[in-house]
This record gives sequence, C-alpha cells and structure tokens, in this order.
Amino acid sequence: MTGTAGGAAAPQPSGTTALPSGAPGPTVADVLVLGGGPAGRALAAACAEAGLRTALADPAPERAWTATYCAWPEELPPHLPTTTVAARPEAVAVLPGGGRRALGPYAVLDTSGLRAHLDARLAGVTVLPGRAAADDVRPDGHRYRVRLHVPGDRGGRIDGESSGTDDDGTSGDGSGSETAPEDDPTRLVDAALVVDATGAPSRLRPGQAGGTEQTAWGVVVDERAAAPVVRPGEAVFMDWRSPGPHRPGWTDWPTFLYAVPYGDGTVLLEETSLARRPGLPLPELRDRLAARLAGAGVTVPDGAPVERVRFPVDTPRGPRHPVGFGAATPLVHPATGFSVAPALGLAPRLAAELARHLPHDPAAATTAARRLLWPRSARAVHRLRRHGLRTVLEMPPHLVPDFFDAFFAGRSGRAFLTGRDDLTGTLAGMAGVFRAAPPAVRTRMLRSAAAFHPNGR
Repeated sequence: MTGTAGGAAAPQPSGTTALPSGAPGPTVADVLVLGGGPAGRALAAACAEAGLRTALADPAPERAWTATYCAWPEELPPHLPTTTVAARPEAVAVLPGGGRRALGPYAVLDTSGLRAHLDARLAGVTVLPGRAAADDVRPDGHRYRVRLHVPGDRGGRIDGESSGTDDDGTSGDGSGSETAPEDDPTRLVDAALVVDATGAPSRLRPGQAGGTEQTAWGVVVDERAAAPVVRPGEAVFMDWRSPGPHRPGWTDWPTFLYAVPYGDGTVLLEETSLARRPGLPLPELRDRLAARLAGAGVTVPDGAPVERVRFPVDTPRGPRHPVGFGAATPLVHPATGFSVAPALGLAPRLAAELARHLPHDPAAATTAARRLLWPRSARAVHRLRRHGLRTVLEMPPHLVPDFFDAFFAGRSGRAFLTGRDDLTGTLAGMAGVFRAAPPAVRTRMLRSAAAFHPNGR
C-alpha cells in the first residue's frame, strides 16, 4: 500500500510524516474518512488530490478484499482503467418456466485490480489503522475530535459481500456489531470534517436487528462445472426456477440463483434472497444452493471457496454529519445491492465540493456535500426505490417471481436499476412493470401505491 500507517501530525497533500503508534498529539486533517473499502478509498484519494489534508481510517489497511463487486456498465465512471473490470458478460434472467430474458451488458469488477488502482492513489493520504463508533466522533469547537480504536489483526479468512456494502475494509456478515475491546490502544484525530464510509449498516449508526436484508450463500467453481446453469459469456442475474422439492425447515420465501463469471475461468454460483425482513437464514440458502446445483448436475468440489452475504437494503438517509458516503449514505440500491459504481463516480465530485470550503468552513462543506449527494431528484428516486422494496416485501411469496417476470419484460426495468437521480427513468421503469404485470401482481402494486408517502425518507 502506498498510504502511510501510523499517526501523523498535520498531514500534507503531497505526502505524510508518520509518528510512532502512541505518540502524543492527534493527527490533524481537513477530512477524516472512516472506512477503507472502495467508497472510502476512492473519496480519500480524491480529497488528497483536491489539495485537502486527508486521513483514512481502516481497521486492517493491508487486508485483502474478498468481496464480489458488480455493476451496470453505464454506472461506472469513464476514468476507471481496464484492469478494474474482470469480465463484461451479457446479463440474462431465467423465468420460473425456463424462459429467458436478455438484460443487456453487465460488469464484474476485478477486486484486486480495483484495490490496486485505488491504493496507487493514496500517496497523499495518511492511512490510520483503526475504527470508530458513534460515541468516538465528538464536536470540538468548529472541528471534530475522533478517537480511533486500533484492534489487533484477528486473522482468518474474511467472507466477502457481493454487493460491496461493507465499506470499512473488513468485510463480514454486515451486522456492524463488531467492537474493539476496552484495552485496545486508541489514536486521536483532529478533523474539520468526518466522512462515514463504514458500510451498511453504518458502524456509526448500526441498524436495528430484524430489518430488511439481502442474504445469499455462494460457492466458486470452474466455469466448465458451472456450464449447466450459466452459459459462456453470460451472467445470470436471476434464475427463478425452483431449487428443488420443498424440504422440511425451508420457508416459503422464493430465492433465485445468481451466477457471474470472474474472468479467470471460475464462476460464482449464489443462492440469493433479495429482500426479506429479517433476511433468510444463511443455512437455508446453503441447503437450497446445494439442492439446486445437485439437481442441475453441477458438482461442487470439496474446499470450494464460499461467499456469505448479509446486508440491509432499507437504510434511511442519515444525519448531516458525519457525512455519509458509499453504502452508509446509503447509495445501496435495494433491488440489486449495488453501491460501488455510484460511489466511484461521485467521489471526485464530492471531493471538489469539500475542497471549496475546507478547512475554514466545515459547516458549508457539510451543506455542499448533502446538496451534491442528495439533490431533489435523488431524494425522490430513493423514496421510490424504498417504496418498490416495500411492495416486494408485502407481496405473497408465490407472486414474487411473477413480479420480477414483469420487471424484466421490457427495457424499462433496467432504468429502475440504474441512475440514482434519474427520476424520469425510475418512473418509466415502475410504470413498465405495472403494464406487464398479471392482474394479481397489479392488485398488490396498487395496494402498495395507496400507502405510498411521497415525502418519506
């Protein structure tokens, strides 16, 4: 990594000077970014490049990422190098009866390539091992005093999240419940502005247990072994065919297969529950995936890598400060779980807005950040997306596949999946779903629309 680990006094945009761990005096920064995942790293790099003294807190700065990040190509910023994209398959949806719908181009990001690209831009960033909770971020006059806990490296494999919503650089089960022991050393940071890029749920404002979650269980196999369920050059966005006969202990909630190529001869096969309150248990998803793959003739070798996914998809917009970014803001799309591409695209724009006001006017910087991240159109789209999520949650389980059949009936469905501030496209997508839906689904959509509160968060 090109960033500097350790405390630093008055870090400069052109480089940093490290102090020994435990040295007196806080690290001084214009911007402190909490969370070293894709969103946090992208923003920290952009802030330093904009001339701001920038610090990035990451619980394990050197730990490799193991998540699977995907995106719709039109949402990826044009400046990304080709090394950050591992595969560009064509996405398809498979209907309960076996029919197929083409969804258009898809992108599977190269996790190590993306990490290398972002790390190469951290030369002007002070990288600090540590994490903070809500009580650790405290106003100090017109600035903030932040206490970072510096946990020891616990080691072990880190299970990835396919949506990339765990933005603090640790990955895990998305619970946000991990805390540093009381005897962990701490480091102080004096910052004009703090950015929460700790993922979803935010580690600074963890969500309540039992919320709406997306969960999944996946395995990675050779593409030849995966051939019965995913064709060469394709990504299966949703395969709604049954995983097999209903077994004791399974719920009636529908799940689907998600299959994406990594571009290296391997494929991720994942049994997925899009949204449920609470999330469908991982053991059931594991069993459903095993039944599905066995029925399709896919052999999973012993020791195949496993991916576990659990994260919230109904996070409301947070307070003005700390400034939320990435999945913590939230940029997570409740229908896909995607947030990385929007964060990469917004990072340089947000950094430029912050640089206009910092370090002298943090309040104006906070207002500018909120205006950029949440213009009126983005707020409206966010409310409509959360409304769509509630519609699915209130749908009888046996109608959910029919709903998504209608969702992908025309190209308008894709408009709902992209463009976080594209209000026209989002409305067109929702209208297209309604037109294509069977009567029973339309009835449920109308009931949900009657309860819609346009001014909700």
